[in-house]
Amino acid sequence: MDLGIILETNDAERVWNAFRLANTALDADHSVEVFLLGDGVEAPDLQHEKFNPHGVMRQYTQKGGDLLACGTCLDSRDLKPDDLRPRATMNDCLQLVETAEKVLTIG
Repeated sequence: MDLGIILETNDAERVWNAFRLANTALDADHSVEVFLLGDGVEAPDLQHEKFNPHGVMRQYTQKGGDLLACGTCLDSRDLKPDDLRPRATMNDCLQLVETAEKVLTIG
């Protein structure tokens, strides 16, 4: 299955759970693409005493998961693209929606 996840939150537990799902899907030999949108572009910077968003995101990219981040959303927050938030466009988000077999929005 080709899974697309649009992540629109900076809630540490929701980010953590989204990437736990993404990692589980990769482990089951599914392809996964995650698009960080809106507050989701802040996900790599989140810290929490119980949840580790940064760690599960790093695990996801190390397993070969595709990760994109809305460039406009980065700019509006004065954030620079990096390996956990590669700059992308809404055309990239549209392509995710068009090509994924299933799309989840977590926000």
